[in-house]
Amino acid sequence: MIRNSWGALVAVLACAGGLQAQRGASDGENCPVYETRPGRPLETVRYLADDALGGRFSGTAGERCAGEFIAAMFASLGLDPAGEDGYFQEVPLASAAQPHTPTGRGHNVVGLLRGADPALSETVVVIGAHYDHLGLGEFGSTGEAGEIHNGADDNASGVAAVLAAARGLAAGPRPARSVLFIAFTGEELGLIGSSWYTNHPAFPLERTVAMINLDMVGRLEDGEMIVYGMGTAPEWREIVPASNAGLDIPLAYEESGFGPSDHTSFYANEIPVLHFFTNVHGDYHRHTDDVEKIDAEGLGRVARLTENVARRVANRAERLAVIPGVGERTESPRGSGAWLGTVPDFTPVDFGVLLAGVTGGSPADGGGLLRGDILIGIGTHEVADLQGFTDALAAYRPGDEVVLRYLREGEARETTVRLGDRADRP
Repeated sequence: MIRNSWGALVAVLACAGGLQAQRGASDGENCPVYETRPGRPLETVRYLADDALGGRFSGTAGERCAGEFIAAMFASLGLDPAGEDGYFQEVPLASAAQPHTPTGRGHNVVGLLRGADPALSETVVVIGAHYDHLGLGEFGSTGEAGEIHNGADDNASGVAAVLAAARGLAAGPRPARSVLFIAFTGEELGLIGSSWYTNHPAFPLERTVAMINLDMVGRLEDGEMIVYGMGTAPEWREIVPASNAGLDIPLAYEESGFGPSDHTSFYANEIPVLHFFTNVHGDYHRHTDDVEKIDAEGLGRVARLTENVARRVANRAERLAVIPGVGERTESPRGSGAWLGTVPDFTPVDFGVLLAGVTGGSPADGGGLLRGDILIGIGTHEVADLQGFTDALAAYRPGDEVVLRYLREGEARETTVRLGDRADRP
């Protein structure tokens, strides 16, 4: 039995059909009963992408059902609870950078597979995926608002791969280092859950040796899987191909460690990352992203690749050698094409944009901006939030010289930079 962070009791029973669980909720909302075995990817996607969960928008009853399902799967695999309240870490959803966020609370779901080596088990490899989606599509949809956006590929597929990898690693032999499995809330609202986790980690970040992020991995079919983050540690060049031996997944490599998914929150803290991604499709952020379109065989191969990579990293005596500041995919493509090279942190601040980091060799880097600075002005424009940042940058052209105003540890500072061209960025 698992008592979750909403005061509800989740019963987990062994039965002929696998695991069966039902939530008895204090708020009167009952989650659908499910029968599945952890690590069966298509069954996981089928539950998370069911209409009954209403699109899993952060802070809703559907998202809570999804979180409880994931916690029950963690428990069935024998993972230790690693949240602040059992498997759950409460996350405030309000964000100064994102006006569409609800004002309530979401929850990251965190489970730990303790490593076999007494010394190395005090360090962790993180495997993560976000489990929230767009609900009825009032925010972020590229299709019909008002329709349930089930997000089978985005990102029930990633959660399914995480659970399948957890099943394989838990079956043994246990790796030397510990492995931390995290299902993040609030990714669609701006990496809120992963940003919150990296500011309130279950293990100190200095003991986190790598992070593998799975976001949209359900449409492999005959195409390539893109592996972002290959430039964040030199060891990836050996580890990833070796882990793919026998799986034969066509892989396309990208260097960047920054991007619009949860690995960015870890790479901004100088942790080597990978992001597995089977690419966009016509159902992206539409109500047509349903389970029938998932490539079950391909998803299983991606999960096995994840397990193999994690095992290789976790069994290494030496840590990976992080290479910070590789790539940048975070600033809006709108506007004149001016480029600054900042990486926003979505932790709420009263005014301005908190920086999770800056891209090496960028104008922001040359101007001396650092992680933890709060950008409050670009040229003659105030930067009250992320939208203000986008509007301010769009007002200038590549080559323009502007004064940046920012706060560092509460002290107001200024620096002058020459804006770059987005087309020429690393």
